[in-house]
Amino acid sequence: MLRIIKERLHQKHRTLNWPESQPTLSPRYQGRPVIELTDCGDCKACLQSCPCGALLRDEGHCPPSLDMGRCLFCGACSAACPQGAIRFTKDWRVAAFRREDLLVRPGQPLPESPPLPHKDYGLFRRSLKLRHVSAAGCNACEADTNVLGTLVFDLGRFGIEYAASPRHADGIIVSGPISENMRLALLDTWAAAPEPRVLVAVGACAISGGIFAQNPQCHGGLDNLNSERDPGMPSSALPVDVYVPGCPPNPWSILDGLLSLRRG
Repeated sequence: MLRIIKERLHQKHRTLNWPESQPTLSPRYQGRPVIELTDCGDCKACLQSCPCGALLRDEGHCPPSLDMGRCLFCGACSAACPQGAIRFTKDWRVAAFRREDLLVRPGQPLPESPPLPHKDYGLFRRSLKLRHVSAAGCNACEADTNVLGTLVFDLGRFGIEYAASPRHADGIIVSGPISENMRLALLDTWAAAPEPRVLVAVGACAISGGIFAQNPQCHGGLDNLNSERDPGMPSSALPVDVYVPGCPPNPWSILDGLLSLRRG
């Protein structure tokens, strides 16, 4: 016991002092994109460089809009743009409550404040227990979700914990593109969580399918789960409460998304 106490004194306090201080991000980190309003002419360099169809070109010569729900944040479009119209900032607050809020349009400035929830989550303000479902994920989003339980982030100090069973949870976190083999498991897990419940989509795969969106063995994320392959499911079978885009999202982005349920 004495040796443990000495080692604890040697290690000192390792939990990061957030939200009082801002997190330190890697110089290579690419956060919320910003698109300048310029005349692109007939240039399609950014569209051709995107590996997942996250850029949506409107009529005219304006730069395309960017869907963060599909975006891998790889920066290929920014590197390909000859005018530098697309750039990725260090803003890690990318979580959204509505799917349409993940669309970044040309000339749209960075939000001055995080979004407010469009429904009341007051019941989960002091305690939130979540069951994590990896629906055929590659383990990147899973790793950055699980790391929140370490002493660096100490998720428990915010009253948020991971539950072993959906029957003991207030909702579920979904990562991965939702393969056919995981579809029923995900639906059963959601059905087992008692109401009221919340649903958090972590990563591009869980939101839209990411790079696996066109794979016939995947359902393209929660965006397309209620497709023609599920004719008996109601259109609101899995209503997402919080979207956290990225491939994978930064742990701070995931933490901010979870804590966003307490805003308002």
